[in-house]
Amino acid sequence: MADNTEMSSQAPAEDSSQPADSSAPVESSQDCDQAQGSDTTPLLALALRDLQARRDALEAEINEMTSRKQQLESELKTNCAGQSDAIARRVKGVQEYLGGALQDLVQSVESLELVVQPMVVKPSPLDQQNNTASAQEENGDAPAAPAVADTFRPDENLIRDALERFLKQPDVYADPWNLRRSVDARDTALLEDWFFNQGGRGAQPSRGSRPRNILVSAALIAIIGELYGDQFQCLVLAGGPERLGEWRRGLQDGLGLGREDFGPSSGIVLFERPEALVERADRLEERGEVPLILIDAAERSVDIPVLQFPLWLAFAAGPGERLDDDDLL
Repeated sequence: MADNTEMSSQAPAEDSSQPADSSAPVESSQDCDQAQGSDTTPLLALALRDLQARRDALEAEINEMTSRKQQLESELKTNCAGQSDAIARRVKGVQEYLGGALQDLVQSVESLELVVQPMVVKPSPLDQQNNTASAQEENGDAPAAPAVADTFRPDENLIRDALERFLKQPDVYADPWNLRRSVDARDTALLEDWFFNQGGRGAQPSRGSRPRNILVSAALIAIIGELYGDQFQCLVLAGGPERLGEWRRGLQDGLGLGREDFGPSSGIVLFERPEALVERADRLEERGEVPLILIDAAERSVDIPVLQFPLWLAFAAGPGERLDDDDLL
């Protein structure tokens, strides 16, 4: 009985101790949860702030890209429209130019003479005067006409004075259309023969080179200018641009001329073809003016229509000079 009493007395003691033992672990788990919760709260806040910052940065980039896109779209619209207008203006200008050029071409074609007109050789006023004088002489109404060689006899003193003046020192400051260079005795002899023996119509031997022939021609133009004033025009025939270029430069230097002195309405006209020269000379005579025709030594012959005019000088090249000119071609 005693034993049972001890056991019974111990049992409640053991039972009373159990709740104390079971409550201890429950309190420790709650403390752990509270400790863990306090530790994770700063991490979550930090993560949220990081995400928010990234979101703000992405939104700023999106806004910037959106504005850039709008700017590019507006620039493309503006530039494309401006370029289209510029291209349209250029195309319009080219179209107008081509239209005008085609109209000019059509007018030029319409004005062409497709049928070759027969060339009519008209007698020069000098020949008409001679024929009239011959008829009068036959009828006994007038004395015999002077010979062609005496054409310039009334102006012989003026011509010889000019030739003597050309032999002196050159006058580089002389007025235009006056000789600014000097010539030698052979040049003056050639001009004297042309004036007083040929009557201003004939061929003379070349002086050996084109520049020398051009100098003689410049002296001749200066004398004819004193005789006829503005009532004459010099026509130069030299079949080739290079030769005509030499004539232009030589006459400019010898007479103090400018580029404006060369042309259809100026004092000197340059020709490559004899047909155009003859046509121009005919027009001058119709207006009462006198054509002075100069023919380059490279021309092999003088066309028959040229012979009708009262003043013409052809330079006859020697064999060596003609050969050199052919080599240049």
